[in-house]
Amino acid sequence: MEKIIESPDNDILQEDLELLAQSGLPAEELNNSSVFVTGATGLLGSQTVKALACLNRVKNAGIRVTAFVRSREKAEAVFGELLRRGDVELCTGDVSRPVAYSGSVDYLIHGASPTSSRYFVTNPVETITTALDGTRHVLEFAREKQVKGVVYLSSLEVYGTPPSDSGLTGERDYGYLDPLSVRSSYSEGKRMAECLCVSYAKQYGVPVKIARLSQTFGAGVDYDDGRVFAEFARCALEQRDIVLHTAGRTVRSYCYTRDAISGILYILLKGEAGEAYNVTNMDTAVSIRGMAQLVCDTIGQSRIKVVVDIPEDVASFGYNPEMVIRLDSTRLGGLGWRAEVGLEEMYRRMTAGGFRK
Repeated sequence: MEKIIESPDNDILQEDLELLAQSGLPAEELNNSSVFVTGATGLLGSQTVKALACLNRVKNAGIRVTAFVRSREKAEAVFGELLRRGDVELCTGDVSRPVAYSGSVDYLIHGASPTSSRYFVTNPVETITTALDGTRHVLEFAREKQVKGVVYLSSLEVYGTPPSDSGLTGERDYGYLDPLSVRSSYSEGKRMAECLCVSYAKQYGVPVKIARLSQTFGAGVDYDDGRVFAEFARCALEQRDIVLHTAGRTVRSYCYTRDAISGILYILLKGEAGEAYNVTNMDTAVSIRGMAQLVCDTIGQSRIKVVVDIPEDVASFGYNPEMVIRLDSTRLGGLGWRAEVGLEEMYRRMTAGGFRK
């Protein structure tokens, strides 16, 4: 195998990958196995592929990684020279149809999903069908290949809006979702996809586990990513005031990309089939307004400010209802995992050369 590094154009991401490979991750079971990753050009999908490749180079793990992608051209841009090494291959397809791949698969990580709030409200049908049909096709593929483990990448949005007096949100704590709101297409789709995973585990013995991710970012995020954390970072780098289109009272917890990938692998290898695990840094819970102010003060060096400007058509932006949700990752911690990177460092690593242009 050629000594090509995994992220030659992003030093911070490369450091993250190598820290992960050297972290004591319990990945020995992956040695000389094959891992299939859907959504492999997305943020977490692409970094999971690169993390497994880094394990190969650093630990001589012998993992065969298959990146399942819709666009070969985009995948070649994302993975570049890494594809010449021989341990990462591309498989082109779409989870909206049955997965066609003739090779062996030992482990599967299913991350193919839309992530844009605006997309959820403009394309709610596609959002739902990607969750349901896509997950069904992946689970059928996993059943056919008799895999040793599957992880479905879900979201904190399955919890809906928790009661106002709730504390930490554990894996059995659910709030309200309005099924008559098209914005619920993503949340309800994820909920039903989770139920489908549990059903395949129960009825067919597919060893699928669920990773419920809080909002996740870090080195390698696309510069033009439409999510709020990226917009805040761009404002700071371009010295523009941060404009909020809501009062910014929603509170969420967050997770750094490296920590999230570590959590996904812990769930894959140590989690219990048919069960869900929250993946978050419990120390990062902050309001949208508070996070905006943090970015102004740190990345923006106090040269920019937060401005609140609520438009009449705010619903078209696809924002969730105002809520306070602090995920409890104690269950995942019981598998041996812990988050390492806090919110300010997440922003510093993303903006100090970590953005993907």
